Amino acid sequence: MSDEMTITVDNEEYVLRPEGDTLAMGRRVGGDTVWLEDVALASLSEGARSALERGDSSDEALLLALRGVVAAEVQRGG
Repeated sequence: MSDEMTITVDNEEYVLRPEGDTLAMGRRVGGDTVWLEDVALASLSEGARSALERGDSSDEALLLALRGVVAAEVQRGG
């Protein structure tokens, strides 16, 4: 996976950036990126990790994993 990738989840755009064993997930607001969550790559399914490595932003396994991250963020009030 390149340094950053943009992915659309349920009509919302997010930015993904690998940082060692974690994946940072954020949103672009104006010209800045607001980082929402760091996710342990090991907690993602093998399919989601493979999609990240390929840079495949349309992979269903990756979209499902990211929907879970977004739902957790919403529940916490983020």
